Amino acid sequence: MSLEKITQVTGRGVFVPGDDIDTDRIIPARFMKCVTFDGLGEFAFADAKLAEKAAGRLHALDDSRFDGATILISGSNFGCGSSREHAPQALYRYGFRAIIAESFAEIFFGNSTTLGIPCVKMSKEDIADLVALIEKTPSIQVTLDLTESKVTTDDVDFSAEFSLPGHAREPLMNGRWDSIADLVDGLEDVKARVAAIPYLATK
Repeated sequence: MSLEKITQVTGRGVFVPGDDIDTDRIIPARFMKCVTFDGLGEFAFADAKLAEKAAGRLHALDDSRFDGATILISGSNFGCGSSREHAPQALYRYGFRAIIAESFAEIFFGNSTTLGIPCVKMSKEDIADLVALIEKTPSIQVTLDLTESKVTTDDVDFSAEFSLPGHAREPLMNGRWDSIADLVDGLEDVKARVAAIPYLATK
C-alpha cells in the first residue's frame, strides 16, 4: 500500500495560543460518541470557541482571516491529557496537515504522526516571530521542510529551524507513517513467517 511521502507541508497558518492545551479542549468528550471519526472536524475546539464568544472575543478558528489554514501553531505541551485518538483525528478532519508548537504530549505526538501530520517543535521566540508575520499577513504561505528541518515563509525573509525525531521523520518522508497500512502491505510476509513457525503453521 503506497502512502504519500511527506517531505514538505505548505499552507496558511493559524495561531491558537496557550500552553497545556489538552485533548478535552481540542475535542470535548461529548462529541466522542461517533462510530467513526468522520465529521469530528467541525467540533474542534468547540468549547473554547463558545468561551471566547461568551467573553465577546473571537476564537482564532472563527476568525475569517484564517479560513483555510492548514498549519496549526500553539504553545508548549500541546495535546496533553488523555490518550484519545479523537483529538488528532478532529484536527486532521478540520483540515490541519501540520502542527508547530514548543513541545507536544508524547501520545498525542504519536497519534498525529501516524495520521501523516508532522508535529514539529520550534523555539518560543521563533514561534512568536512567525505568529507576528501571520497576524500581519494572514494569507502568507508557511512551509515546513522535513528534509532541511526548517520553517520558511513566502515573500518574507523568515527561516527557523525545527526539531522532529528521526523515528517520526523517516516514516513520514518514506511514506510509511501509517503502521497499520504498513502491516497490511506486508501481509504476505506475515503469512510466510507464521507458516515457518511449527506451532502456528496450519496442517
